[in-house]
Amino acid sequence: MFTDEALDSVGIESLWRKSQQSAQESIGCQTKAVHSAEAEVQTVSTTASSSQTEPQDQLIEQLLLQNDHGPEPPGLKNFLHRVEDMVIKELAKNAKSHAFDGFQVNWEEQSQLVSCLHCLQYPRAQERGLHVTCISWSCTGSVVACAYGRIDDGDCSTEKSYVCTWNLDRRGMNPKQPDLIIDVTTTVTALSFHPTQPSLIAGGLYSGEVVVWDTSRTQDPVMAQTGMSADSHREPVYQVDWMPTQKRGELRVLSASSGGRILLWTVDSDSGRFVLSAGYALVRQQVPHSSSAHVKARGSSNVGVTSLALSPWDSDTFLVGSEGGLLLKCSFSAQTSAAVPSEGQSVTLRAPATFSFRPCGSPVHSIHCSPFHRNLFLSVGTDGLAQLYSLLQASPLLSLRVSDSYVFDVRWSPTRPLVFAAATGQGVVQIFDLGRRSLRPAATIEQNSGGQAATCLAFNTRNTHLLAVGNADGKVNIWHLSTDLTEQGPRETAQLEQLANEVAE
Repeated sequence: MFTDEALDSVGIESLWRKSQQSAQESIGCQTKAVHSAEAEVQTVSTTASSSQTEPQDQLIEQLLLQNDHGPEPPGLKNFLHRVEDMVIKELAKNAKSHAFDGFQVNWEEQSQLVSCLHCLQYPRAQERGLHVTCISWSCTGSVVACAYGRIDDGDCSTEKSYVCTWNLDRRGMNPKQPDLIIDVTTTVTALSFHPTQPSLIAGGLYSGEVVVWDTSRTQDPVMAQTGMSADSHREPVYQVDWMPTQKRGELRVLSASSGGRILLWTVDSDSGRFVLSAGYALVRQQVPHSSSAHVKARGSSNVGVTSLALSPWDSDTFLVGSEGGLLLKCSFSAQTSAAVPSEGQSVTLRAPATFSFRPCGSPVHSIHCSPFHRNLFLSVGTDGLAQLYSLLQASPLLSLRVSDSYVFDVRWSPTRPLVFAAATGQGVVQIFDLGRRSLRPAATIEQNSGGQAATCLAFNTRNTHLLAVGNADGKVNIWHLSTDLTEQGPRETAQLEQLANEVAE
């Protein structure tokens, strides 16, 4: 009923595939060909040049022939040949001359010798009419300390005073507001920063006490105080100095008073006490005879010490000036007992004087040893003179009139061997240069203090262009010194040596 049958194949063409193929296009992307080119650069020509001096004879001929405007001056050539040997001889002589040694041409614009940087003051002290009695720089050179009190006939024993410090490097430093104010029960008559520890200050008081303040202690800066005992001074202490030590961490202070005693203390920081290590007493009858014959013995037999200076060259030597005008060379190693009655001291007092210089006619306010020569020192006093002495001669090598009034302080420059400064009772600071032919001051600082005295001054040994001056009006002026006053000349040390070798008249 059913059978297989083979039929032809039938194909149906896809309209969708055909439409898709017709919609597609062949697209290609390729960068355009890179064009390159070669080029060369070369100099077209070269030039060579040279320079050479002409022979001397030929140069002379050219110079003589340069004047094309007229004939050669008659006799010029013969004149030049005739004086040539003479001129060369004089030039050779000048080359060996020392007439202009030390002269330096200053091509820069001349600057002011001194200028005031700061005027420091403590209003409360000024309101009470207190004077600046002493001044000192810290070992860092950034902090200056001053003490207030009285230099006149006021009641110094009971009047309260102050020690103030300013850090000049502190940002926002207020010249009318000290960074630290220490209240003291009596006038501070001496002040000295420690040479290596910037927070320690030694002070001497009008009551005879010696104090060490530690400025790092904000609550109670008193580190040690002598108090009143058999070992302590009875009269005002006019000088305090830090003594060099052999033991690390040991603190020693030297103090001198108007009672004639010079005491060496060791500071016991743990107990806050001073321990007396050695003591010296100056008595008229034990002063060397070279000067005592010229001094009239009046009043007490004690030699009242008003100034003292340690030798930076010899640790055994110190100099003393007295209110009677004596100038004495003393020794720490002296063994002669002082002719003073015992008052219960813990040490035996010794007589230190070994040599007397020609006495002054007035109290000696200040002495300072030269930092550049081991034998030279300066002294000033109420006679208005600054006198230069050698340790090897009794008479002064040089006397300079500084003021018609008192001279309260004198200090050598730390950088110029021949320069020193002096503070006068007229309020003027005179700066002298011993290398000048004229004995007039090299610079005069007018402080506009209303004629009140300049009581003390101190060079800054770290920032050597700074000079601090304390005044009776209660102000401390910080002066900037120009390079003319701070930079050492080529022959200054030799000139100082020559001056030291002169024989006093």
